Amino acid sequence: MKTVLVPTDFNPESTKIIDALVVNLKNEPLKIIFLHAFKLSDSITDMLMLSRRNRDYENVNDEFYTQLRQYKEKYADHSFRIEYFYGSTAVAFRNFTEALEVDCIAYPRHYDFKKINKYSIDPKFLTERTDCKVISLDIYAIPEQTYGRETLMDSKIHEPQLQTSPV
Repeated sequence: MKTVLVPTDFNPESTKIIDALVVNLKNEPLKIIFLHAFKLSDSITDMLMLSRRNRDYENVNDEFYTQLRQYKEKYADHSFRIEYFYGSTAVAFRNFTEALEVDCIAYPRHYDFKKINKYSIDPKFLTERTDCKVISLDIYAIPEQTYGRETLMDSKIHEPQLQTSPV
């Protein structure tokens, strides 16, 4: 079983990466972990209450849970869960990924991080400094039989290409 970490802000749209992962990692049972990272508070009260983090699950909207439930039914041979990381150092994050036995980290190709509360941190800050393989997947370019959506050509000109253009 391959363990894939998917950084998320719990936007229901982010669950579409599941289809892309299943297509790209064929014939491989997957354990997909949706992750949101929080920096640790400076407040001693918050630090003492760290084990009582049930309120963090309130940040996950019902639509995200509904989408995840539908994917659990669609892909019964794969497992899905939500995890939170508390910290802001590369060493702590590396220990976290080792404890979860993460094989790779997957982002949607046009990932746009949005904070869900004041302590949220952009996971790219941490994932760029890890030893795990980081992959970027186009969640909209999935074959029709898998996702039921047209596969359209990506016509966006990316910033580095635009800057090197002779025009």
